[in-house]
Amino acid sequence: MNDRMLKACRREPVKTTPIWLMRQAGRYMAEYRRLRETHTILEIIKTPELAVEVTLQPINAFDLDAAIIFADILPPLEAMGLSLEFIKGEGPVFHNPLRTAADVAAVRRGL
Repeated sequence: MNDRMLKACRREPVKTTPIWLMRQAGRYMAEYRRLRETHTILEIIKTPELAVEVTLQPINAFDLDAAIIFADILPPLEAMGLSLEFIKGEGPVFHNPLRTAADVAAVRRGL
């Protein structure tokens, strides 16, 4: 088991210092691009098995110490009543953006 990251988090001695990298899998990983041919970004984020698969792709390809689950910061807004879609070539789009005080008042609170 590779526990270097956990040891470093506990301030225990490690052979090498773990580093933090952010990446966008779709930019260069063929495995990710193949998955995106059959699944939308929201399907991947909302399907645990697919999110795990994408999360583990760089772990399996490189000698990395850890990964953060593949996700996006926008989908939680759907639970608040906002309609989100990722449009190819454009990016995230909210079909009912908050533009007025009435829009903000209509946001769902608490689950």
